[in-house]
Amino acid sequence: MQPVDYTTLMASCSELRYQWLPARLEQVYQRDRFTISLALRTLNKRGWLDISWHPQAARICISDPPPRIPDTFTFSQQLKHQLGGLALIVIAEVSPWERVLDLQFAKRPGEKPLWHLYVEVMTKYSNVILTTADNLVVTCAHQVNSQQSSVRQIQTGQPYELPPSLTNPIPSLQETQQQWQERISLIPGSLWRNIIQNYRGLSKALVHPMIKIAGLDPQQLTNSLNKSDWEKLFQLWQKWLQGLEKLIFYPSWTSTGYTVTGWKGIESVNTVGELLNRYYTQQLNQQEFGQLHHQVSQKLNSITAKLQLKADTFTQRLKQSDGAELLRSQADLLMANLQEWQPGMKHISLKEFETQEVVVIKLDPEKNAVQNAQNFYKKHQKLKRARRAVEPLFAEVKAEIDYLEHVVAFVSQLDSYRSPEDLQTLKEIRDELIQQGYLKAPEHHHQNNRKDTEFYRYQTPSGLELLVGRNNRQNDLLTFRVAGDYDLWFHTQEIPGSHVLLRLDAGIIPDEVDLQFVANLSAFYSRARQSEVVPVIYTKPKFVYKPKGAKPGMVVYKQEQVLWGKPQSAEVHTKQGSTSAEF
Repeated sequence: MQPVDYTTLMASCSELRYQWLPARLEQVYQRDRFTISLALRTLNKRGWLDISWHPQAARICISDPPPRIPDTFTFSQQLKHQLGGLALIVIAEVSPWERVLDLQFAKRPGEKPLWHLYVEVMTKYSNVILTTADNLVVTCAHQVNSQQSSVRQIQTGQPYELPPSLTNPIPSLQETQQQWQERISLIPGSLWRNIIQNYRGLSKALVHPMIKIAGLDPQQLTNSLNKSDWEKLFQLWQKWLQGLEKLIFYPSWTSTGYTVTGWKGIESVNTVGELLNRYYTQQLNQQEFGQLHHQVSQKLNSITAKLQLKADTFTQRLKQSDGAELLRSQADLLMANLQEWQPGMKHISLKEFETQEVVVIKLDPEKNAVQNAQNFYKKHQKLKRARRAVEPLFAEVKAEIDYLEHVVAFVSQLDSYRSPEDLQTLKEIRDELIQQGYLKAPEHHHQNNRKDTEFYRYQTPSGLELLVGRNNRQNDLLTFRVAGDYDLWFHTQEIPGSHVLLRLDAGIIPDEVDLQFVANLSAFYSRARQSEVVPVIYTKPKFVYKPKGAKPGMVVYKQEQVLWGKPQSAEVHTKQGSTSAEF
């Protein structure tokens, strides 16, 4: 993930000062462990300023409104208590070429600041610290004690100290090419690394494009450059410093990330805030998606393996109880033929009552015929009791495995992150597993109670609307709240998968090609995605029921008809993408 360097930070600050100062602080909300959002209002607009101390994505920029879920973080409550209703009057650097900002708050513009909010954008050492006007620390994103750092402690009640100054020289327009070249080439090494190591405020994302535009290789050695190469590179160096001095920036996307200098940009962006918000939201969402997907998948695999082991044990016990009737029939035969028994017999051969086939019965030689028969009857009753006890337990385990296989099917469909809806869908699956007791809720976790949900939406060849559930929660909503009287409900037959709804108006009868299209998509969004043909049933939504006490997404149905879906035929439509339907 590309970190915010000094140039990017100055571009963001320049934009914020121009567009958002002065502004009144109306609200403080903490999005997560590393990000607070300040609701700012100017004379003509309102927006949310994100301040993040994330170790990989520390930043400050205007962002989207936060979600409507309770904020239980202490840090945001402290900031709201101290800064609520005050005016943000200054966003300034605390020291030249240091990535530390001072956000100053006063009762109104033009007055002396009452509070300072220091934002330290320094990768894993990033922090946000609130101090009084005389720089006493009141609260901070995370405190640093003497055991964590012997160089600089951050504790409430102590004076705020700036981070230790960097020792590298500051880039300057007054420096000549000869001085600049001598500094970089003093010790031969790779070009990009020598530049970064000899000056402060630089980053790989800034230096690499600069070198490539000069027609050079970032990895080549400094002693391999000729006079012309140094001149081209120095001109670009000067151009960068001039743009930084005049606060002229060109936010744009690159093939690997973003730039605010415009170098190697492939698509321009309107504002620096929009650039940073989109990039880090995307990167953090993708990172969270990968971690959550791994966590949920591992947990599901672990639970399913344990349940399968339990089911196998119950199956063995049921197989053993299958011999109960044989024991009873052997006991009956023995009791009916007591005269055939002789003392000391280990086996006895008797004829079946109906088939007259000879049956060999194993006996205990120390017991008589009646005692052997009684022993068979006891074993018969014991096995019958075992079956009666095991059968409901086995059914319960099988139902649980069936439910988890449905969840696994949805998780497997979310194989990679493509949009924020993918992360939202995975979070809903995580929340469902927490609700069902399979996962523990993480710290500061809140169940997502939003009413809107995002289904996959397609159109059939005749233009009919088609909705596909992405998890069990959406399946229930789709089937029992969204479905209308004239719609058709589709699902793979006895195979975990999505509920699929074909929206129909009164009097509309879908063509065969539409039905086949829906069957193909139903098969694609199921556990049988890799099969050539898959049985798919469809019926009216009124014939779909949820049994009492059933888990999310689990239903029974009747009056169904069967089609054969071809998931591979639907893959081309899914690659073209679907639109989201909100309800």
